[in-house]
Amino acid sequence: MEKQPTSAPASRQRLDKWLFFARLIKSRSLAQKAIESGHVAVNGARVTQSSAQIKAGDTLELSLERRDIVVRVLLPGIRRGPYEEARLLYEDLTPPASSQRLTAFEQATRERGAGRPTKRERREMDRLKPDLGEHDD
Repeated sequence: MEKQPTSAPASRQRLDKWLFFARLIKSRSLAQKAIESGHVAVNGARVTQSSAQIKAGDTLELSLERRDIVVRVLLPGIRRGPYEEARLLYEDLTPPASSQRLTAFEQATRERGAGRPTKRERREMDRLKPDLGEHDD
């Protein structure tokens, strides 16, 4: 019976482990939740199992809370090291942010003078209007 070499790096790796090693998601359990809820696609196909195997050359699409990320896997991860080491595991293919897409904060804020007037602005407008409430009968 032949044994497989234990020192050779794995050519395939679990998706949740790789996301954790690449520092794209903070913990393995958060990576598993993101995968199970359908926020990760491998080569264009949604994946819902955290045990899915990925290899070098695969393209991952992640829909994270604040942004969407597209990366190409370059290497399998060995450990969760510093950012400089984790950055070597992937190539960032994320398209530049367009000005059309607004974050929730940007949608909630408004330009001064746009939208509903403030109480102060309403009082100023009332002072300019003629008093229509009083009639001389």
